[in-house]
Amino acid sequence: MAARPEAVLVLTDTAHSAGCDLLAARFTAAGYSVTYPRPARGERGVMIVSRLATEPGPVSLRYLPYRAVSVTVQTDKGPLDVVGVAVPPRDGLDTKVRRKRVFLQECRMGLPRAKSGHRALIGSFNLLESPPTPQHEFLQAFESSFNLWLSAVGYRDAFRKLYPTMPEHSWVAPTGERHRFEQAHVSVALVTALRACSYVHEPRTRAEPLTGHSALTMSLAMRPAEPLRATDPVWPRDAAPGLP
Repeated sequence: MAARPEAVLVLTDTAHSAGCDLLAARFTAAGYSVTYPRPARGERGVMIVSRLATEPGPVSLRYLPYRAVSVTVQTDKGPLDVVGVAVPPRDGLDTKVRRKRVFLQECRMGLPRAKSGHRALIGSFNLLESPPTPQHEFLQAFESSFNLWLSAVGYRDAFRKLYPTMPEHSWVAPTGERHRFEQAHVSVALVTALRACSYVHEPRTRAEPLTGHSALTMSLAMRPAEPLRATDPVWPRDAAPGLP
């Protein structure tokens, strides 16, 4: 990860684990700004690793707060809010449906609106981007309505702004269905600053996959105002950053 060119990394599905603790500790020791509210045992969350100085961001959730994490960085165009989200997945169990529905309701109340200011909402949404169709009978109304809400409050799908009809996916179901669960949404004011948005499939498709999901990278025409003097993290010979 340290070799990646992005100034800010948003890691989703982090866990209360030795591997994630090691990542946070090593990046912090190397001079990065690390924001990592530790999830509860058995839960997943978000970690933001930044080569830029950060301030606390505008997000405040009461339910599963470690699944929505935010920082603010300074740029030549003013402050930029970076929000990382990890929407809970679900199956048909009522308990999992409820926790996902409640989390998305919390997001509606706790995520900043995007009709003004510079904001980027990035992460694992676990939502279908297309409207319900016969093959998507599993999709529930609260999920499709959240996509509509994002648009209504000013967020724009960064990938779709650049590639309106291009097929793409970040996750493949056991049945072979492909979905673009990892997404980046930007505020209206950031649309003209979009320079690139693409998927990095290597973490999912390599011989020994790191994860079942592809990564997403986005580039904006903004220059950082407060870069940190970060160095390469030093990993002990007997330790490696493992995934939970």
